[in-house]
Amino acid sequence: MDRFSEYRIMWLFVFFDLPTETKRERKAAADFRKSLTGDGFTMFQYSAYVRHCASRENAEVHKRRVKAALPKSGQVGMLCITDKQFGEMDLFIGQEEKEPNAPGQQLELF
Repeated sequence: MDRFSEYRIMWLFVFFDLPTETKRERKAAADFRKSLTGDGFTMFQYSAYVRHCASRENAEVHKRRVKAALPKSGQVGMLCITDKQFGEMDLFIGQEEKEPNAPGQQLELF
């Protein structure tokens, strides 16, 4: 059951600050966000998206996909953390503490 270890399961964050002054820049930013959601990322904050990955190897696959979709300008950062680290995050909405959203039960097919 090592593959379900909270140290093996990863979370991949993508943070970005993209220019949106021109119509072309807004389209590039929208296309980048669409590529993230199309690859299974969900919005964590407006310019921060997160994806649950079964392993570090799986996270590397998604990192390559993000790199392939990078817009020509702007800043994009990626951060990979373990499920254990994700679970230790302090998250607040206003002054009220909230538990980080974890994925539901994952189905594994043989």
